[in-house]
Amino acid sequence: MINYKKILLTLILVVSFNSISYAQDKYFNEGLKLFNEEKYEDAKFLFERSIVFDPKASNSYLYLAKIYEFEKDIKNEEKNLETTLLLEPNNEEALLMSMRIALEKTNYDKVKSLSETFSRVCAKLCKEKDEILETLKNLEPKNES
Repeated sequence: MINYKKILLTLILVVSFNSISYAQDKYFNEGLKLFNEEKYEDAKFLFERSIVFDPKASNSYLYLAKIYEFEKDIKNEEKNLETTLLLEPNNEEALLMSMRIALEKTNYDKVKSLSETFSRVCAKLCKEKDEILETLKNLEPKNES
């Protein structure tokens, strides 16, 4: 009788875990669809719901950062990028977006540090890093005078 209870409890836990995982994926996928349709407020709500089910959903934080970028809310954009990079330090998009923010804030040391990390993990967005570094090169002499 005890074995049946253990089996039943295990089955319930497995089903519950799958339901939570499914909900997180469902919210993220629906949010991504709305994001691509430029329905940012609705997408933001779904990405936040995704995070409720899985606080380690780095892509949800990344897309929240993209929404905040569109809304010109740099503080929340940065916060979500930092969380993305905390969860997934090699996320190319988050590194690139963080480099752009640091460049806008003229935080050249941070740009260089992020670009070193980006260079190690670069797979898809390498060309954009080169453009940022070229901009940085053009700005640094002006900053020193």
